[in-house]
Amino acid sequence: MKIITWNVNGIRAALGKHLKAWMLAQSPDVFCLQEIKARPEQLTEEQRDFPGYVAVWNPAQRAGYSGVATFSKREPAEIRLGLDEERFDVEGRVICTRHEDFLLYNIYFPNGQRGYDRVLYKLDFYARLLEICDSLHAAGENIILTGDFNTAHQPIDLANPQENETTSGFLPEERAWVQKYLDHGFVDVYRRLYPQRTQYTWWTYRMAARQRNIGWRIDYFLVSERLAGRVRDVVIHEDVSGSDHCPVELLLA
Repeated sequence: MKIITWNVNGIRAALGKHLKAWMLAQSPDVFCLQEIKARPEQLTEEQRDFPGYVAVWNPAQRAGYSGVATFSKREPAEIRLGLDEERFDVEGRVICTRHEDFLLYNIYFPNGQRGYDRVLYKLDFYARLLEICDSLHAAGENIILTGDFNTAHQPIDLANPQENETTSGFLPEERAWVQKYLDHGFVDVYRRLYPQRTQYTWWTYRMAARQRNIGWRIDYFLVSERLAGRVRDVVIHEDVSGSDHCPVELLLA
């Protein structure tokens, strides 16, 4: 099974940069988009149509902001939107779909760079999601979390760790929450497969950062330990443009 995640930083802009052609050529079983910045009714019928896929949309209430969408070849057996907490759910950050023997969470975690109040909001979001995941794990569910986590976990996950120790996205309290997920039955399967590899999934548009490969790895697949043995590969498509993020692919037996 192939699952691809991509923060497209605006689905309308990404569609103008051949998003659909690339996706259909890759032919994933599930395609998870974050930061779509549009409601489906704002798209043309052609823009909304991904042939062979069932679409689930969860846009933000605020126009031109946040939002996630999941495209599946098979209609999910179950769909859940949000985290059942209004202050998070108005921002359209979560779609959960059931596929065979696991739940797939497509998530756009909050960005904390607009002030420390947003850092606290982000940490509360991490806490609420983990509370849900703990309950699901206790009930015997397998879970895959994917999307833009907006946090680099370890120094190897960004080009300039020392310079960013006080920057949201690499704050100790943010990194601690990523570790807490790993301590609660999840595996960062890319890092397990490639413990020393340096690759990034996001580059600022400023200072030619992508051309210089001054980036951050903030887009993840966290997989329940019980599923981790079925992971065959995690591929970071750093050569694919169209956003300030690149797609990340999970291959699951």
